Amino acid sequence: PGPPPEGMGAIVSAHYQQGSGDAYIPCTAGTIKNCTSLSAAEVAEAASAPLPFNIEVGSSEPQVLIMHTHATESYELEDLGWFDPEYTCRRTDTSLNMVAVGAAIAEQLNAAGIVTLQDATLHDYPSYNGSYERSNATVRGYLEKYPSIKVVLDVHRDAIETDEGRVKAVADVNGRTAAQVMIICGADKGGNLPNFKQNLSFAAKWESAMESRFPGFTRPVLFDYRYYNQDLTTGSLLIEIGSHGNTLEEAVYSGQLVGEALAGLFTTGA
Repeated sequence: PGPPPEGMGAIVSAHYQQGSGDAYIPCTAGTIKNCTSLSAAEVAEAASAPLPFNIEVGSSEPQVLIMHTHATESYELEDLGWFDPEYTCRRTDTSLNMVAVGAAIAEQLNAAGIVTLQDATLHDYPSYNGSYERSNATVRGYLEKYPSIKVVLDVHRDAIETDEGRVKAVADVNGRTAAQVMIICGADKGGNLPNFKQNLSFAAKWESAMESRFPGFTRPVLFDYRYYNQDLTTGSLLIEIGSHGNTLEEAVYSGQLVGEALAGLFTTGA
C-alpha cells in the first residue's frame, strides 16, 4: 500500500518467528518464552507432562467453554494499509468482534464431536474495568452447571504498536493470510495458580499441534506471571488471535485453524 491518507495512521505487517536462546524452551514444533524465574528444565518438564484432562469425544456433555473477557476487541474490516485514529478497535456487534472469532473455533470443535459451548457476554462493556471479575463469575456459573467442562479458552486479540505504525501479525497458511496467534499461560505467584503446570502442559501441546500443522502460524507461548482466571480448570488458557491491525477476515480464518488443530489434538493426541 501507498502512504496513508492525511490524518490516518499506517498499518504494517509483521511475522513473528519462534524463539531461540536461553529464554525459549522447545515444545516439539513450537517454543515457550519463559518470562518466569523457573528454570528451563522445570518448564520443559511441566511442558512434556501428559494432558491433565481427558476430552470425551462423542459425548453429549460439554467438554470445552469458549468465552471472551474482552469481547468487544475488534479488527479492521478492510485491508487498506492504514487505520483511522478515531476507530477505538472495539465493537459491540458480535458478528464483528471476538465473538465471531470464537464461533469459528467452536464450529471446528463441535464438528469433530467435541461438544463446545460459547459464551457471548460482553464482559468489557459498558465498563472495561472489572472485566476479569465478571468473566470469572461467568465461567464459574458454567462449571457449576456443566461439571463435564475440562477446557476454558479466553479468546482475545493483541494490540501491537511500533514507531512505524499499528502492526498486523500475519502468517501465510495454505496460500491465505492468517492472523498469527499466541497462547498465554500464567505461572503461580503466591499461590494464585496452583495448577499452572497442568495448564502449561496443555499450552505446549496445543502450540505444537498448531505449529506442526501450519508452520509459522504461531508466536511462542508466553509463559509469565499472569492470572487471567486460569485457576478455574486444569485446561484454562488465553489465546491472542492477531492484533488490532489485522482484518476480521484474517482473524476468523485463524479461528478456523486454531479449532482444527485443537480438534486434532483432542481426537488423535497430536
